[in-house]
Amino acid sequence: QLQLVESGGGLVQAGGSLRLSCAASGSIFSINTMGWYRQAPGKQRELVADISSGGRTNYADSVKGRFTISRDNAKNTVYLQMNSLEPEDTAVYYCNTRGLKPLFGNTRDYWGQGTQVTVSS
Repeated sequence: QLQLVESGGGLVQAGGSLRLSCAASGSIFSINTMGWYRQAPGKQRELVADISSGGRTNYADSVKGRFTISRDNAKNTVYLQMNSLEPEDTAVYYCNTRGLKPLFGNTRDYWGQGTQVTVSS
């Protein structure tokens, strides 16, 4: 069964850091893009950052210079290092894969269950 398992959320004071991890498990042949989205109460889900299989990264303007996305292709895992956190970063963070090709079956996109990040002022 293919799934994304997230970890690393929690409560932190403004200016602090957190590291999120997301591991894709199952019989996976390849993953095109891995990334993180977030959704704050009353707001739409938005892209935070993503990274291609070749390492090309893309960031939301609001997190540039503070967040760093990376991935370990051998482990099918993506990380999000979040520094200088601000109360505005408070949200549920969702892991996302685009173009996940399993060993058997069709290529499709997957979402994690979400992990809460709360930044206090």
